[in-house]
Amino acid sequence: MAETSLGNPAVVGLAGFGTTTLLLQFHNLGWCGTGVVFCCALAFGGFTQLMAGLQEFKAGNNFGYSAFCSYGAFWIALGLIFMVSDFQGAKDTWIAGHLKIGTGDLGWFLVAYTVYTAFMWIGSFAVHTAMVFTFTTLILGFIGLDLEILAGMSSIKTLVSIDLILCALGALYMMAHVIYLQVFGRDVLPVGKPWVKKG
Repeated sequence: MAETSLGNPAVVGLAGFGTTTLLLQFHNLGWCGTGVVFCCALAFGGFTQLMAGLQEFKAGNNFGYSAFCSYGAFWIALGLIFMVSDFQGAKDTWIAGHLKIGTGDLGWFLVAYTVYTAFMWIGSFAVHTAMVFTFTTLILGFIGLDLEILAGMSSIKTLVSIDLILCALGALYMMAHVIYLQVFGRDVLPVGKPWVKKG
């Protein structure tokens, strides 16, 4: 009996992460509003990426399992933070009375994810060069957002957005690598070797 070939959940997880990250930077650069970012954060960056992470669990890939579930949850949480912040402006609502988000709370939320990303960045050394590039730009982006929001360094906003656009493109490049490798039967977009050998 022929063995059934399964799809690689990374092509969906990377697409969700890359596309949503790209959209948020378009907003930060003033090119689009928050509505499309919010909807994409919940549907694509959040729910779809979370589902990809659960499929990575079935494949036995702890790196992908942790990354896709954690960053999927990040986008869902960020969307909810935006929503709660909007509700706080409305009087006589349950959310306004019970869920409080202070001016610096978003910054500390990002700091927590900066710490998580630092651990994943080290793990990326054992995957391949494209993964190292994506996680290096991601951790630099998180550090930049931390400084921008908590330290008030608004002058670096454009630089941080450019860095995170590169991060998003890195994720989409890895997605295309996996897809093209299958459909063309050859490595059209190489991702490089691991920086650290296993074992």
